[in-house]
Amino acid sequence: MKAFLGLTLVATMAASPALAAGTFETDRLPTSVGDLKITFIGHASLYFTFGGKVIHVDPVGDYADYAALPKADLILVTHDHSDHFDLKAIALISKGKTKLVLTPLCAAKLGRGIVLKNGEETTVDGIRIEAAPAYNIVHMRSPGAPFHPKGDGNGYILTFGNKRVYVAGDTENIPEMKSLGRIDCAFLPMNLPYTMTPEMVADAARMVRPAILYPYHTTDTDTSKLQPLLKDEKGIEVRIRRMP
Repeated sequence: MKAFLGLTLVATMAASPALAAGTFETDRLPTSVGDLKITFIGHASLYFTFGGKVIHVDPVGDYADYAALPKADLILVTHDHSDHFDLKAIALISKGKTKLVLTPLCAAKLGRGIVLKNGEETTVDGIRIEAAPAYNIVHMRSPGAPFHPKGDGNGYILTFGNKRVYVAGDTENIPEMKSLGRIDCAFLPMNLPYTMTPEMVADAARMVRPAILYPYHTTDTDTSKLQPLLKDEKGIEVRIRRMP
């Protein structure tokens, strides 16, 4: 396996007062400068704890009581759909110095933040953030109208020490995935009709080649279908976590 050799997995139920609104699974992944803690909230909402910083991704109040969760040093928003972009949840976890990285459409609605378009990057508190394309090719609201048009949404690649983590946002198995470079951990969406089937996620995984793959944004998709599709792919470990 090309990354996370000797990985120590912690899959615990959070019990601190900050998480009193619910219990969430967590994993710890080692990096060259300390552990990265991943807390799985629900749907596309999760947060990372790294180097004393809390990084929330797509916080949405439908999936947790954000008033009870740790305040954010950094918030990432992948696109402006309501199951990813929630102004109230953002306000609840924001503090005076909270930074936001988001798309042009989200920034226009929020009125602030660091705007990244596809292919752009920035560094916040020592964390490199790259914006990758996220869009539909196959699944459409109507002919010619994809659920997620190209250019509207971002996936994000975050560098934590020597590890690169890809949070794909709402996307299909798009050709740009072939050129993302080394990915140590990937979150790939798997639900219809908005993102990918298990077969499409498997194809995306063969392009991205993450050492660890978490399906997320799964709604009612049977996540157990993914592992058999990748059973012959050495170096890709599929991990199923509870994200109701």
